[in-house]
Amino acid sequence: MPTIHLIDEAGTTRPHELSPPEIGVTTVLRRPTSRRVYAAAHVVPRVAGNNVPDSAADIDWDSTLAFRHHLWSCGLGVADAMDTAQRNMGLDPTAIRSLITRSTAEAKAVGGSIVVGVNTDHLEDDVVSLQAVVDGYVEQLEFAESQGAEVVLMASRHLARIAKGPDDYRHVYRQVLSRCSSPVILHWLGPMFDPTLAGYFGSADASVARDTVEQIIIENQESVAGIKVSLLDGDTEIALRRTLPADVSVFTGDDFNYVDMIAGDGETHSDALLGAFATCAPVAVAALHALDRGDEATFRQLLEPTQDLAREVFGPPTAFYKTGVAFLAWLNGHQPAFVMVGGLQSARSLPHLSRLIRLADNAGALENPDLAASRWNSLLALHGVDAPARPVGIGPAVAHDHA
Repeated sequence: MPTIHLIDEAGTTRPHELSPPEIGVTTVLRRPTSRRVYAAAHVVPRVAGNNVPDSAADIDWDSTLAFRHHLWSCGLGVADAMDTAQRNMGLDPTAIRSLITRSTAEAKAVGGSIVVGVNTDHLEDDVVSLQAVVDGYVEQLEFAESQGAEVVLMASRHLARIAKGPDDYRHVYRQVLSRCSSPVILHWLGPMFDPTLAGYFGSADASVARDTVEQIIIENQESVAGIKVSLLDGDTEIALRRTLPADVSVFTGDDFNYVDMIAGDGETHSDALLGAFATCAPVAVAALHALDRGDEATFRQLLEPTQDLAREVFGPPTAFYKTGVAFLAWLNGHQPAFVMVGGLQSARSLPHLSRLIRLADNAGALENPDLAASRWNSLLALHGVDAPARPVGIGPAVAHDHA
């Protein structure tokens, strides 16, 4: 197997031999049956596009849609146009609509499962009225439903800014949910992912906010299929599982603790809607197949190393986890270059990326180790790291005379 060089914060490098992938890339995987599972997918920008900060997203649609086909071929559902696709971090309203239209059409063509995010992020003003929040949600909701997509009702920055307490949240969600054509998945996104959402559902105290969530779901039960919980707080997620009606699913969005959340506690368990699964789809599905067979030991043996990887991908500042998702997609050959909308590929350091490739290797999540090694070596070279020639450290920069 190929050998790469890892680099730490001091600039020291060391060799590391990659391992074969855990699951062969030609393995045919079927959809898990014991859990409902979605991988949140990112978008791939055009390499020659003007994907710089504050510019409209210029998407490589072939690569973006091919990645969704990869997830479907592994047996996963796709959660699209959500935070992993850089909502509120570079993906503009026009690109969002195009993504929903294209991805939903591709899902229909292959029988793939898909849910898409609905938000208020097309509103131009930062501060609007509660009715404007309702209208903004409904506008996106009606568009998504017109494409035939199932919906995830995302947390709204606009609502977080103006809500005075739990009653405002109950009012807005009641109005929006009354307009749904079919039941939707709610999303409780914590401030570690988006600081603007601190105190969402009316309180910074998770137990108080949980009461509001439960009230919203029970009052609108016919319109709610489930809720994704992205708090990195297993206790709150488990408490919700135990108190919500049995026909309302809890989808773990806990990229730090999803193994336990999915396995369950003997009484309840979580389904999954995870950006982390986009980084290790074949391994994740193989683990879930073991759980389908009642083999929790194999499930944990396969999935726990991916959780170690996820804890690094989603480490603080957590909002920049999308960089790790794109980086690993690039290593695995799912996009032609390590580039992101808004230039977000620069949001993580080289040592952080070095830890990702090591942990991905340990998890068996490098689908083609030879390709991954070649691409990683090219990235090191781009950063001036001549690892084989200087295995102990980078050393000082060398000045060149171009006269």
